[in-house]
This record gives sequence, C-alpha cells and structure tokens, in this order.
Amino acid sequence: MSDRKIGAARSLRGQTNVPGDKSISHRYAILEALAEGEGEIENYSPAADCASTLACLEGLSVRVKRDGRHVRIQGAGLHGLRAPGAPLDAGNSGTTMRLLAGMLAGQSFESVLTGDSSLRRRPMRRIVDPLTKMGASIQAEEGGLPPLRICGSQLAGIRYETPIPSAQVKSCVLLAGLYASGSTTVVESVATRDHTERALEEFGVRIACTSGMATVAGGVRLEARSLEVPGDLSSAVFLIAAALLLPGSELRLNNVGLNPTRTAVLDFLATMGAPIRITGRRTLAGEPRGDIEVHHGPLTGGSVSGAETARMIDELPMLAALGPFTERGIAILDARELRVKETDRIAAMVDNLRRVGVDAESFPDGLTVPGRSGGPLHGAEIDPRGDHRIAMAMAVAGLAAEGETTIHDADCVGVSFPGFFDTLDRLTER
Repeated sequence: MSDRKIGAARSLRGQTNVPGDKSISHRYAILEALAEGEGEIENYSPAADCASTLACLEGLSVRVKRDGRHVRIQGAGLHGLRAPGAPLDAGNSGTTMRLLAGMLAGQSFESVLTGDSSLRRRPMRRIVDPLTKMGASIQAEEGGLPPLRICGSQLAGIRYETPIPSAQVKSCVLLAGLYASGSTTVVESVATRDHTERALEEFGVRIACTSGMATVAGGVRLEARSLEVPGDLSSAVFLIAAALLLPGSELRLNNVGLNPTRTAVLDFLATMGAPIRITGRRTLAGEPRGDIEVHHGPLTGGSVSGAETARMIDELPMLAALGPFTERGIAILDARELRVKETDRIAAMVDNLRRVGVDAESFPDGLTVPGRSGGPLHGAEIDPRGDHRIAMAMAVAGLAAEGETTIHDADCVGVSFPGFFDTLDRLTER
C-alpha cells in the first residue's frame, strides 16, 4: 500500500482525456464474448475492475487479446462458453459479479463467482432472487453474500420489479433473459443508467424500452462489433470538482460520455452555479459524448434526494467533498445504498471530512456537510478504507486545504482511475 501527499494548489489548467467508461467497458466486453465473430473495443477502461471482467471471460474459454486500451475478443456465441476450471475471480468489481451471474445462470455448466474481501461483503441477494425466479440454481453464503455457486439451467422469462433501483440488477436480469424462454421485463421505480439496453441494441438484440422498463426476448443472435468507449463521466467529476474549487482554473476534458442517465451530476452542479460548458456533442454506437469545459466559480450548495440520489450514486462522495467550499453546504438524502458499496461511503466520508476540520454529520441513509462558514480546511491523514472514490474525493478537498494532506492506500484509485494522481499533478499549478 502506498501513500500520496497532496499540497495546496493555485489552479487546475489544461486539457486531458479521462479513462474509458467503466460501466460501458464491462458491458461491451461481455456482449462481445456472447456475440458471433471477432469484436474490437477501443479506449477500454484501464480500471482494475474491467480487467477482472476480461479475466473472468478468459476463464470461460473466451479468447481475449489486450494491447493497452485496445481489446480484441473472439466471440463464443450465446452457447459457446466453457465450464471454468477454477472459481471466477471478480476482484473488487460488483459489476463483474452481478452481470456475469446473469450470463452464467443460463449456461449448461456449473461455475463459482468470487472476489476480494470487500466484494465478498457486498449484497448479492438482489440478483439471486430474480435469477432464482427465472429457474436458476444459485447457492450463496449466509446473508446472500459471495461466493456464488451457479448451476446453469433452462431459464424462463419473467416480469421483475426491482425493489431497489440498480443498473447492475437490471443488467443481470436482462442478460439472463437472453437465455430464457419467452420475454423478460425489468421494471424500475427510478430509471437507472441504460448502457446495457443501448449496447444490446448495438449488438443486434431487439429490446423494447420505455421510461423505467426494458424487455428482451430469449434465443437471439448477437453480432460482433467494433466499438469505442467514451471517457468515464464518473471519473471526470473529480477533475471537474478540482477545477471548480481552485481560482483561475481552466480545464477541458475530451470525449466524455454524456449518456442522459449519467449526466444528473452535471445538471445538479449547474443548479449550484458551476460554470460548465459542453461542446462537440456527438453520438457513437448509441452513446452520446462530448467535451466538457469548466473553470472556477462560486457554488451555492444544495440538497440531493429521491430519484436524484439514485441517478448520482457514484458521484455522491465527490459532492460531499465539495460541500465545505459551497455557500450553504451539501445534504445527501435517501442514500442508504452508499452503506453497501466498496466500503460504507457515508461513514468513510464523514470520518475523513472531520479529519480535515469539517463538522459533517451522518444518519442512516445520508449525510450533511456544512458550507464554507465552517472555516478553512486543514491537511490531515486520510483513510479511504480501500475505496477509490473516497480517496479521489478527499484528494480534491486536499487541493484547497491549508497544509499537506496524506492519502493512505492511494493505490486503491486503480479500481477506476489508475492514473488519477499523475493526471492531477500534471494539471495542477502550485
């Protein structure tokens, strides 16, 4: 484990690209593996999570060739996967485990999905329940925790209403639906990110989508594609936040994904007065993208709740870190899901914000962060608890704090943004 020192900065200036979108990279790789023919993926995410997906596919006898951010996958077809010779290790990636579980539920063999100590503490009953209703046989540890032992079987399509809005659960069920008899429908009370639906259509799958509902039919044929992954907005937000905090900042982020199910965080920042401009809008393979320009500006603060919370779940640690630099502070409500991420993100953010002098408070499903009236932040020892988003959020806060901030276990950012600290250093003027 390594530490990273963060000193006070004057501004963030320049332009850069952010890593390929994690969510889209996972989905493209899985669908290329289930397609017929050889597919190519450009700008595949360098994140450790996405490498875990490729490793699991190789464990299922899928031929994968990776050269940096370029990936070639020889599709096996829906029924061409082979039984793994060992448990499939999803590492720290909940997306890998949940999406592959849907795919594996329809196979003719048995497989085991496991992961690191953090992933083995994350809830999987939310996918075990719908897959079991479709006819799958899945054994989990007490409390519905991994490892998952999946005995593939003939599946039947269902109509499933998700009790908790989750793109991972939706995607798991839709992937299982490719193997099911009849049609499979997922209904959500809050529409979550729709990368799976867009990707399925790109691979030739007929999918019916309305607001909060998606339906696929089983027994379809997927066709291999050549695709380019846009930059990851959930990674870009940390650089955006840094530019907003530091006077004199002028930053441009190129080719960032702008899927409308992901841009709620930009809309929220705009309501706070953030000077953000989007140029070069375009759409490739069904995914909107563009260039984001941002510079420093005063922020009013605000409150996130209900459907907004679900749509911004990955960006909430960054918003909490912005709170002390806003006029009114930030309140995050209806966010119990943060308790079961890579770590308890509510507890981790409140603990670390208090370390730098912020009187943040937590409650069962959220937290409040006071605005700048609480006084300046000071450097401190930060424990991200192995969570990449906590580490990056507190690094951004450290840029605008007095003194030096030390991020312990800084390598954890490799889960989503391996070059984060180097990129920050390159753009920062001190």
